[in-house]
Amino acid sequence: MVEVAPGVQVWAEEIPGPGEPLLLVMGANASGLTWPDELLARLARHHRVIRYDHRDTGRSTHAFDERPYALRDLADDAVAVLDAFDVDRAHVAGMSLGGTLVQLLLVEHPDRLLSAAVFCSAALEGTEGLPGPDPALLRLWGELTDERTREQELTWRVEHWRLLNGRVAPFDAAAFRALEERIMEHSGRTDSPAAHAAADTDGLDRAAELREVSVPTLVIEAPEDPVNPPPHAAHLAATIAGSRLMTVEGLGHALAPSLLEPLANALLGHTCGDVR
Repeated sequence: MVEVAPGVQVWAEEIPGPGEPLLLVMGANASGLTWPDELLARLARHHRVIRYDHRDTGRSTHAFDERPYALRDLADDAVAVLDAFDVDRAHVAGMSLGGTLVQLLLVEHPDRLLSAAVFCSAALEGTEGLPGPDPALLRLWGELTDERTREQELTWRVEHWRLLNGRVAPFDAAAFRALEERIMEHSGRTDSPAAHAAADTDGLDRAAELREVSVPTLVIEAPEDPVNPPPHAAHLAATIAGSRLMTVEGLGHALAPSLLEPLANALLGHTCGDVR
């Protein structure tokens, strides 16, 4: 457990491996357990991998109503996790809101980064003219804080993953249900985390600073992403100075089992040039 603010702790875990540290930053309202074990094992062949639960997810402190925070604070939490593991500099990879936080790290803490990878995310600036989330997702998000039994909550979460998965990669409902059962056991809660939707979003327009980034950055396009669909990734890559854009075909806004290998290859090709 890592103290990130007075009375606030986040759960973090290291998966030992050779090579340089790699910090994984998950999306909004999602536990670090959302990173699949198969992906962690693949990355840990080459890196010391660290994942963690954001505030108000998993085993971390759930106290937003008593201790509200800004989304920018979650980026500082990532730095606190690196400090707790005595990591001076790390590769970082962020998905969705995690990609937003990685962008904040690029402009606020570049000295702590060896490289950065961002996917399923939008640029830290106005995104006028770019497509928004699928209306079916928006309707489902309207139910986020509804009261549900454990079984109803599992059904809701699996349906959420089905929409996030997109229409190309096979959707393994049993695998995502098992994942959510593990997350419930891990967190000791069955309600849907929702605090990040209420967090302060001030200070997130950082496009000018992103254009000055010198940290090697990979932007991965998820062509089936229903939250930040194309051309969000291309726009992000054009915003971050010197970044490289590549596509993982079939990838949506979920880590589908069938796409873990090409995603790992993309990340490892960026961090160490080795995809074996």
